[in-house]
Amino acid sequence: MNKKMNVFGILCFGVSLIGFAQQEQDSTKLKTLDEVVVTDSRFRLKRENSGKSIIKISKVDIERNQGRTVSELINAQSGIEINGSRSNAGQNLGVYVRGGNNRQVLVLIDGIQVSDPSQINIEYDFRLLNLSQIESIEIIKGATSTLYGSGAASAVVNITTKKADTKKVSAVFTSILGTNQSESDQNYNIADFNNSAAVSGTLNKFTYRAAFSNQFSDGLSAAISDTNEKDAYSKYDVDVNLGYKFSHAFSLNVYGNLTNTKSDIDGYDANFNLVDTFDEFNSEQSRAGLSSKYKYKNGSVNVNAAFSEYDREFISSSTFKSKNYVLDAYNKYVFNKMFYTIVGLNVIENKAYFSEKVSFTNIDPYANFVYVSDFGLNVNAGGRLNNHSEYGSHFIYNLNPSFTIKSNDNGYTKVFGSFSTSFITPSLSQLFGSFGPNPDLEPEENRTIEAGVEFKLNNNFRMTGLFFNREEKNTVLWINGGYLNATDKLNARGVEVEVSTTPLEKLSITANYAFTEYKESLARRIPKHKGNLQLGYDFSKKTFASLSYQYTHDRFESSFVPLLDSFSLFNLYVSHITLKNKIKLFGGIDNILNEDYQDVPGYVSKGRNVRLGFQLNL
Repeated sequence: MNKKMNVFGILCFGVSLIGFAQQEQDSTKLKTLDEVVVTDSRFRLKRENSGKSIIKISKVDIERNQGRTVSELINAQSGIEINGSRSNAGQNLGVYVRGGNNRQVLVLIDGIQVSDPSQINIEYDFRLLNLSQIESIEIIKGATSTLYGSGAASAVVNITTKKADTKKVSAVFTSILGTNQSESDQNYNIADFNNSAAVSGTLNKFTYRAAFSNQFSDGLSAAISDTNEKDAYSKYDVDVNLGYKFSHAFSLNVYGNLTNTKSDIDGYDANFNLVDTFDEFNSEQSRAGLSSKYKYKNGSVNVNAAFSEYDREFISSSTFKSKNYVLDAYNKYVFNKMFYTIVGLNVIENKAYFSEKVSFTNIDPYANFVYVSDFGLNVNAGGRLNNHSEYGSHFIYNLNPSFTIKSNDNGYTKVFGSFSTSFITPSLSQLFGSFGPNPDLEPEENRTIEAGVEFKLNNNFRMTGLFFNREEKNTVLWINGGYLNATDKLNARGVEVEVSTTPLEKLSITANYAFTEYKESLARRIPKHKGNLQLGYDFSKKTFASLSYQYTHDRFESSFVPLLDSFSLFNLYVSHITLKNKIKLFGGIDNILNEDYQDVPGYVSKGRNVRLGFQLNL
């Protein structure tokens, strides 16, 4: 069978299974199908009233993926490809959403922007995150720059960390052991270790949470080679969050994080061939911040502020240091059940150290309005004035209407569309850095059009389909050893389909498919076709198992490596809760068929790997 057709066969099988099982569904309701979304408007709205394509990775989803990384979990969502997530733990990650890359994807942690100003694309490194400390993840695809600023052109990833337990004292301990091996070296030695501990609680008006995590991985080389050289990776992180509720109206949280990683990496010889070397990369992130809320009759005043510092070092090569300050203050006001508004000010100062210290500042006022009618019409609209210290002022806006027709079976049919603009300034590295800088670069401008339909039936079935087109102007490209603006406009377009259902009381099925292409050229490292299918089954209230499948189409790399072959991966996960719900045992097998493929050209990809772990709740 043609390998490129596997995704269509598997997904057709999944949809057929969904259709058959729908005939036997019971009255059990799956809460995730009636979920509440926040990221697209900053108000808690029912999904049926949101006009955007939202992916919600819930606490339950995270708990059923223990032992995975944040990038692996996000990589299974529709329209997203995280290149490097299937490789050595120290591998750099390329994040591609709807044809865009790292510079067009904005990451939030508890609602506030995070980014490393010394990175080429001012991106945030997903390797700094630990899935065990995360409560949920919301991903909104499409331009959302009016609410979140420069960089939110193709997606916003909103990470919500875990909060304090309601008990006075609560503790969670997790330990995971696993293999870390390639397709050609199936030795099944224990080479991956993950441990975490968290203590939290609530004492009257005071809440606290402290967590520590560490990881050590060995056994897998970074570069493909004929030697037995192994490249180790280690990470530890510490999180502290303290909160105090001064009154019913006013609450304050302060938090801090320290993350340190060390990676053995491989480099290039004099002929620019990738070979085993004894190079090393170290990275440290320190973050501190506060979030406060003052509630009044019809709204609230919110102030979030954070300071972050990054220190990245390639041993015997380069050192990069940066820091940023972020302030986001906004007022949310609800006029009535139909009209919601948010008005705010976002201030960001980015600093990086190359041959000298360089910086720029954004001071952006913004406003957003949400209208939810009682006859089905919903409108989300807003604007932002980007005030950049290097590039002056630039206005961006969004208009996102939708119309919902409710049915008698607690379902609905929703038609939605959006027109959004965004503004992405060149990074400090591209303007003033050590490799091919160009201080004359123009900012990139994006325009995104989206149209789609969502159908929900009986709280047990939901299907979403949409089309998007994103136009890029002044795209910053690396050409002949330096950064230049593209002279032509680029157009990324595609189709996405998502299905989620609980056809039987104990069976859950999710499937998604994405088609993505550039009209004018080949898209580097972006698969034109990608699909995911997951079957989950609750054998009892305490035992769960899932089987997932992912198909990734062939990808263009460069004139030297013109094409990376398509591949298919199957993964298995099983968990069981015992001892009065205090201990959870779990295990998984990734790449069950030991598929031989390339995730990043020249670098090792993971073969069949096994992991076992437990979680103790006290």
